[in-house]
Parts: sequence; structure tokens; C-alpha cells
Amino acid sequence: MSLARNIDLLRRLPKVDGLRFADFGRSADAPGPLQEVADFGDNPGNLRMFAFAPAQLQMPRALVVVLHGCGQTAAAYDLGAGWSTLARHYGFALLMPEQQRANNGNTCFNWFNPEDTARDSGEARSIREMIAHMVKTHRIDPRRVFITGLSAGGGMTSVMLATYPEVFAAGAVIAGLPYGIASNLREALDGMFHSPARPARELGDLVRNASDYRGPWPKMSVWHGSADRTVNPGNANEIVKQWLDLHDLPDVPMAETNVDGYPRQAWWNKDGETLVESYAITDMAHGTPLGLADNDQRYGVEGAFLIEAGISSSYHIAKFFGLTGWIPDAAKKKAEAKPGAPKPALTPAPHLARSIRDAVAEPPAEPKREDARGFDLGQIIMRALTAAGLMK
Repeated sequence: MSLARNIDLLRRLPKVDGLRFADFGRSADAPGPLQEVADFGDNPGNLRMFAFAPAQLQMPRALVVVLHGCGQTAAAYDLGAGWSTLARHYGFALLMPEQQRANNGNTCFNWFNPEDTARDSGEARSIREMIAHMVKTHRIDPRRVFITGLSAGGGMTSVMLATYPEVFAAGAVIAGLPYGIASNLREALDGMFHSPARPARELGDLVRNASDYRGPWPKMSVWHGSADRTVNPGNANEIVKQWLDLHDLPDVPMAETNVDGYPRQAWWNKDGETLVESYAITDMAHGTPLGLADNDQRYGVEGAFLIEAGISSSYHIAKFFGLTGWIPDAAKKKAEAKPGAPKPALTPAPHLARSIRDAVAEPPAEPKREDARGFDLGQIIMRALTAAGLMK
């Protein structure tokens, strides 16, 4: 077989079999910002807990829960999607649960297993215990807890939003599936590959029946590549239908715009707050879309199921969560402005500095009292102050 055909086969492997993934990227034990927490509470789902909290946290304090995809670890997905970089830059805490091979040979979260998708049971309960630990340890505002995930992690994101809706302010599902459409492997495969359409009311009832909660419901952001052959893109439509029904919103989008070249649909409430949004990443395969953020910052690096697409989903999701309006520099300036705080060292105004540089570059026409280097320092300073408008 030729080299070209070998390369083509390798590129197509993830599309051929959506259940069998190799391990890619950095392992959970490699150096990185995430730290494992061993004793976080009950762990009926037998998951591992990894967390990161930067030195500066915005107020009120926020937490983002991030669930990796199949064949990935918490550390590998963090490296690829750039969540700890975002957390450090915008000052929020990060929780990244990790699946173990003992639970799933492909390290997929078991988003379709009834024992793991019911409230206070299995993997869902383990993740809930981790969240409670983070809220207590880092004094997180309970109203500012968010969750997102890719693929099987996206399916488990739907599980958490359905079974513990009172815990989350918002969620984001990337290449995932709606809650409650599968209770065994056969149904899971049917949902992944075919995504049969269901009535919106039926989809909404699946969430309503998962707990005694009756709202207000978390906000939802949905992301999916139109060329995804692992999880049918029709699942994005089903997730949107599920959450439009919960929020009692119309089927027709209230706004259709382009963001970084990709179509975005949005629905909002009477106060103008966006409750549901959906991004269709044209011609993208299965994975998390990466790219530059609005501030020209890059979050994450390409890898397996981490795809350069010219749009940073992690950044836009953090923005949807309301986390990008704060940066450490703003907090630092605020602290310096407080009475008694040490004042920063004074530096020349930019226009004055430029004037001094220009004066040095231009020797005086009639030098007087030259110093050892051949210029009159007093005259240079006088010229600079005059040019800056500080002397006449």
C-alpha cells in the first residue's frame, strides 16, 4: 500500500468507527496545571477528579466543569481546548472529571447507561460530588457553575444539566447528544449514527422527568461540525429542540448571524438574555473547533478531535457563560486604586518620552557647554519640554 493511501486511511479511522479511539495527547500524569483531588466525597461512578484554580479569581467566583471525549484524558483535553489558559486569564476555577478504563474501555463517559445517568447515581453523582467539593473549597458562587463537554462528554453534559438543573447556570454541548434518547448501547449507536427526530415536547419531557425541578432552566449553547461522521449533526437540532421546549421558546430563531464565518442561531427571553444558541461549523468533522478569540489570543492546540476551524469554541462558550468580562489586570488596577495601596512607579508620558528621544536624535545647531559626549544636556531637556507643551 502506498504512503498516500496509508495516510488517507489513518485520517479516516475516527470516522469509520466512532467507538474505538486511540489515546492521544498528554496523559493525566504529565506536567500541567491540573491537580488530582483524591478525596472529594462519594464516588459511585469511580471517576477521577482533576482541578485548577488560578491565584486570582473574579468575583463572584465561578466554576466551569469540562468533560473530555472518548480516548482522551482530562489533561489532554485541557491542553487541546485551552480551558486552563482561559481560567487563568479570566479568573475562574476549573473542574475536569476523568473517566477510567475500568468503567469504559474507550474512556468514554457512559452517557447512555441508566445507572450513570440518573440523579444521585453512578457517574452523574460522582460529578455532582466533585462540584460540591469545588464550591466549598474555593468559595464558588452556587449561581455561577457551568458545564461543557465534547462527544461522550457532551452527552454527559446533557445528563448533568437534566439530572441536576438547579446546579448549573448554563451548559454547552460540543458534538454531543440530547438527554434521555438511549438507555443501552444499541440505542446509543442509533442516536449517534442516525439521530432519529423526536417531537420537541417528548424531548423536553425527558429532561423534566429526570428530577423534580421545574425551572428556571439552565441556558444552553450547542456546537456541531456539519461533516461529523461519528455523531450525526442532527443531534444538534435535537438538543436545541429539547431546550427550546424547556424554555418555552419558538422553533424559529430570533437571530441568525455569522460569527468568525460560521452561522449562529439564537433565542432569547423577554429581557433580551440569550437562553439558547447554536453554532454549525461548516465542513468540520468530529471534534472541538479551535481558533483565535476576539482578543487575538489562541486557546488550545490541535490534536485528535481538536480541530483548527478558525473559531475558538472554548472562548465563545466562556463568553456565553459571562466569564470574559474580567481580566487580572483590571483587578490589579482596582487594588492599586485603594487608599494605602502602593502606588506604581511614575513613568514619562508617551508624548514626552518621544520628544526626549527626538531631541537626542537631533543635535543642537549652536552647542554650548558640551559634555564629554558632545551635546548640551540642558538644551536637549529644554527642547523636549517645549515640544511636549510643558514649556514655552
